[in-house]
This record gives sequence, structure tokens and C-alpha cells, in this order.
Amino acid sequence: MSRTSLAVIVGASAALVLPAAGAVAVPGAVDPVPGQRGVAALVDRPMPGAQAGRVFAGRLDELARHNGMRTAELREVLTKDRTAWVDQDARLYYVEPMSPEMQARATAGDKANAKKPPQPPQPPTGAGPVAPALSSLPGASKVIYIDFNGHTISGTAWNAGGGPASVNVTPYDTDGSPSTFSAAENAVITETWQRIAEDYAPFNVNVTTVDPGADAINRSSTADANYGSRLLIDPTSWYQAGCGCGGVAYVGVFDSANNGYNQPALVFTQGVGNGAKNIAEAGSHEVGHNLGLSHDGTATVGYYTGHGAWAPIMGVGYSKAISQWSKGEYANANQHQDDIVVMGQNGAAVKAADHGTTTATATAITPGTTATGVTTTAADVDHFRVQLAAGSHTFTASPAAVGANVDVELTVLDSAGAELGRWNPASGQTSASTATGLGATGTLTLAAGTYYVRVDGSGFADPLTTGYTDYGSIGAFSVRVD
Repeated sequence: MSRTSLAVIVGASAALVLPAAGAVAVPGAVDPVPGQRGVAALVDRPMPGAQAGRVFAGRLDELARHNGMRTAELREVLTKDRTAWVDQDARLYYVEPMSPEMQARATAGDKANAKKPPQPPQPPTGAGPVAPALSSLPGASKVIYIDFNGHTISGTAWNAGGGPASVNVTPYDTDGSPSTFSAAENAVITETWQRIAEDYAPFNVNVTTVDPGADAINRSSTADANYGSRLLIDPTSWYQAGCGCGGVAYVGVFDSANNGYNQPALVFTQGVGNGAKNIAEAGSHEVGHNLGLSHDGTATVGYYTGHGAWAPIMGVGYSKAISQWSKGEYANANQHQDDIVVMGQNGAAVKAADHGTTTATATAITPGTTATGVTTTAADVDHFRVQLAAGSHTFTASPAAVGANVDVELTVLDSAGAELGRWNPASGQTSASTATGLGATGTLTLAAGTYYVRVDGSGFADPLTTGYTDYGSIGAFSVRVD
């Protein structure tokens, strides 16, 4: 039996690498060549990627199949990504920095935020606080449960391999009162949910803060259609103190049979801080690993911190107001994994179009009311039909209010489909949490008649160095005509 790859976000200066835990069957693992030992038998401890490249020299094809990767892709990772490691089961995982702010505090010796001694496992303390009840797609068979409420981890990969038999992760707490969530804590929970829900808005997945129960997360077999990820927000140090990490997650387990063994994915507030922006960036990133995604880096760094106001979700977006799914369209990208396709292959299917994609199939809207929708791919262009009286009319399309991914291009067409106006302001940011220029508005003086409003996700500037393409410019929006 072998393990799925373990992805770990850890402090850049951390020397300790915890062994990957527990043994589970891995889809895509292959039998060894007859007469040869399997590649897992060639290693008995975690090792850096460069060293693994030497150990597995001559058997990279088999190692790649063992990890469900292409040989060229694996060779690139092992030789150029200094964050890559191979564990004692010949499974690939990553070792990366925690958030820059927390790393700086630890380096400066801020005792309130530096590494603390591991906490012993604590027994459950009874009913705890309950997070605000928020769900992005109630009734969906796939779920991402953002767990701020605390959780007992037992019988999982995190408990095996010398780990504690049971760990009681306490609820998210910033005010010293773990039995209740304060207004400030509820605000962080709500904003975190808004940001992660927006990242996963194009997919048939319910992002929720309501515990759906283990059966809704854990996939019992390939016939089980209800499954997903538990994303546990962990304020304790039982694991974090040993790895100096911001989060941990197994790769490609979202839709695996018996995936409960490799749950939860964790974000450690001692590694990323207590703010919603950082928790959400790390959270979407960790769930992305569950959905089979690798890291977005460059030829010289294991992950990309972005440019301008933009960063890829599978890089690190703490300092950028616009973080999007990517396929490596920036300069010197180390890999071109199509995030949307890969997540679809691992259980998160893209939603069907929710509005007409042509003027002939446009959704009717009424002046003075707001319609909502989701752009799901770069090819998804939403059309709306509106009857207007003669006079001046203002057209507005807005992205999600918090953590928007879609950069809206707004176009107005006449009854024959001729373009009358198009608006798409330059995007940017006023802070790492606040983007600008993602919405669009314009005013036209029109004769009475039928008009069409087109909403499309757009790119901005040069995707290589200053902006982005429309690939990841997908997500929730609203449209209104006054």
C-alpha cells in the first residue's frame, strides 16, 4: 500500500521535515517492472527532489507513473523546484514558506507568533461555538467544508506514522474565549467564506461553514457521489510547531475512494495569521491540492508571488488583491497545468452556463432590478435582454463584493446585435485585500426598444509581466440597467 503525495507549506528556514503519515491506496500507482522492486522500496525516508532525482535515476518513468505525472513534468520538478520532496513511499510533496508576515515575526523573535512547543492532544471539551451558517450552493453533491468550529482528528493519515492517536483541534479563537465567536471573529469567518466561495464559484461545489457530516465529505467507494474536502482552520500548534507551516494537504484525494483517511486539509493560523485574506488564500490553495493541483512557480522559485495586482492561487497571493486560477501564462512559468481542467478531472465539475451565451438565448431582465450570474470559463459569455424606454440609461456589471476573481467587460448591443458601448476599466489594487477596476459601468442615451447586455470576463495588460489573461477571470457577478 502507498500514499498520495503530501503537500506542505512550511517556513523557508525550517530544517525539520515531518514524515508523511499513514498508508492508503493511490489511484494511478502501478506495479513494478517484473523482477524489480517497486520504486517505493528504493527510499526509506523523505528526501529533497534533487537527491531523489539521483536515487531514482533510470526509473523516472516508473516514479512518474507512481505519482500520476508525466516523466518530463516530474523531471522538471525534481531538478528545478527546491520546494519539492519525495517521501518514503516515493510520493511527491512540497515544502514552502509560510506567510511572509508570520515568517518575519518568527525570524524577529516575536514570541507571540514564533513557533511554540507542540500541544499535547486535548480531550473534546463539549459543544463549542457555531460559525455563521453560510453556503454557496446548497444541495450540491460535492462540498468544501470550511471548519472554524474545531474538530477531533483520529483514524487518519495525520494520526499514523508516530502521530498522536487523537488530536482535538480547538475552534478558531482570537479573543481568548473559544466557547463563542465574537462579532470580530464572525466577520473573519464570513469574509474567509466569501473569498473561498468566490474562488470555487465556477464549480459544482458547495462551499459551506455548516458541518455537512462525515458522510458528505468522505467518499466510501467510487459509487458514492457525495464527497469533498474538510478544510480545518487550526489555531493550535500540535503539528504547526514541528513543521513551521502555514498549511498541509494531500494531493488528488478530493474524489478518491476512502478519501476520509487523508482528511482534513489544514490551515494553521500560527503560520498564516488570523486575517481573512491570508486564511482564504491558504485555504483555497490547500483545497486546490486536494483537487489535484500542483504549485505555480517559475524557473527559479517553487511558487510565484505574482506581479502587479495579480497572483495565481496555486502560487502565493497574500500580497495581491486579484488571485485567480492559472495555467502558467506569466513569464518563466515552471508548469502549465490547466487548473480548471484538472479540478474537473478530480471531482469539481464546471457549472453549466446559467444565462444565454448568445443574444438569441439571452436572459430577460427588468430595468431597475439586479440579476446575478457566474462566468465559469473564458468561453462563457452571458447575455441579457432588456426593454427600455427612450432616454438615458446606466448599465452596471459588478463582480463579487469580496475577493472577486472576474474582471468584467460590459458591452451593450442594439436589437440587431450591433455594439453601442463597451466598458472595461484598468484593474489594480489599493491594498492586498482590495482590488480596483474589476467592475464596469456606462451610460447611453437610447431610443425605445430592445437591447442586449453582454457580460464577459476579461484580461488586463500584459499577462507575462503586468496583468493576466481572461483564463482565470471567472466568478460571480451582478448586472443592472437603470
